[in-house]
Amino acid sequence: MKDQEVNTRKYNILKPWLSLDKWQKDYINTEGDCFLLCGRQSGKSAAMSIKAGERAVKKPNRDILVVAFTEKQAYQLFFKILNYLRARYNGMILDGVDKPTKHEIKLNNGTVIRCYATGLTGDGLRTFTITDLFVDEAAVISREVFQSVSPMLSVTGGSMDLASTPRGEEGFFYEMSLEGSGFKKFYVNAEDCPRHSEEHLEKEKLRMSKLRYSQEYIAVFLSELKRVFSNDIIKKCCVLKRRDAVGFERDYSMGVDIARLGRDATTYQILDHTDIEHIKQVESIVTRKKLTTETEEEIIRLDKVYDFSKIYIDAGSGSLGVGVLDHLMKYDDTSRKVVAINNKQRPYDRDENSKTKIMKEDTYNNLVGMMERGEIQLLDDDEIIESLVSVQFEYVVKFGQPTKLRIFSPEHTNSDIVEGLVRAAWCKMDKVNKLWLHAQ
Repeated sequence: MKDQEVNTRKYNILKPWLSLDKWQKDYINTEGDCFLLCGRQSGKSAAMSIKAGERAVKKPNRDILVVAFTEKQAYQLFFKILNYLRARYNGMILDGVDKPTKHEIKLNNGTVIRCYATGLTGDGLRTFTITDLFVDEAAVISREVFQSVSPMLSVTGGSMDLASTPRGEEGFFYEMSLEGSGFKKFYVNAEDCPRHSEEHLEKEKLRMSKLRYSQEYIAVFLSELKRVFSNDIIKKCCVLKRRDAVGFERDYSMGVDIARLGRDATTYQILDHTDIEHIKQVESIVTRKKLTTETEEEIIRLDKVYDFSKIYIDAGSGSLGVGVLDHLMKYDDTSRKVVAINNKQRPYDRDENSKTKIMKEDTYNNLVGMMERGEIQLLDDDEIIESLVSVQFEYVVKFGQPTKLRIFSPEHTNSDIVEGLVRAAWCKMDKVNKLWLHAQ
């Protein structure tokens, strides 16, 4: 009975690898530098994990490095490799003091598999000498990172495997897709993947713009889709460490992105705007799967700690934030602070009665401008950087209608932190508008 349970558990672990697509088999058996351009959920991570695992077992004394932009992304692939090895080659994994850790797997043939985040520059990877490099979500990784790791492969004659869904016609990953890059290329269209149902894809076509669908599922590089926050501007602004204590007699604002139906992350972004020309982020909090009542309680708790000047929340029509706003308006401590940023009215000419709604692009343009002018510094935090990197924009053109700017993030990424940040950063515009009105 025990053996049967072990075999069942082993089968469940190996199930994603038991029925491989032809392209996956071809890729796994291909030597040298490889380039995987894939639509969402097409099996690239499963294929990479098998290839890395098989290479680790069959080629002794290898130094294999698995990386992605953030540690969370890198560990997802690393954990799949570990599961594959445990299911097929468990006896080769060292235990005791050499047992697997979050960053390292050692085998009894001398091979070591390591897992790290690249960050914006890849500086933390420079100490390694490697024979094999596997890069997941490579489209968002900067050219600077590849300049850091390429010499590590050069001295060993090693190989590099890049895999990603595209993110616009820019960056190292895009350049390696072009002719003459030297990579052996594999293109995987989600519509040709048997794991996607036609019904699901048809729903996605209706839900997404044609450009977004082409990028996410057809895996097409598109010049029309661009990132809102460049690596250079992120590197310039994400420099702060968290403070040891909350300072007294400071002016703080908070932006809250409340989890919507189908999404489970609520974020609280806190800024110190005592010096309105040099705003600093002091905290970023992410909670998951919380009730709206718990969100209200957390806002009230944080206000008692920071005594906010303003609390900006998303309370657009039909959103969960409407209920949170209504309840916060009933409390004396928060009623004069809370602002529904999506519905907030602002004067746009000398007549204070002439008002317009603040739209999403207004809040993003405000934050981008502040970052470009050096008016705000953010925390050097992987989750914050990942969220900034994820945000893209497109122009939507429809016959007979004004051209619209649409800001979005790919489905598998997290823009919730940025959504909170753009709201918190509106404290700058509130201060400027207040001064402007008094000057009239």
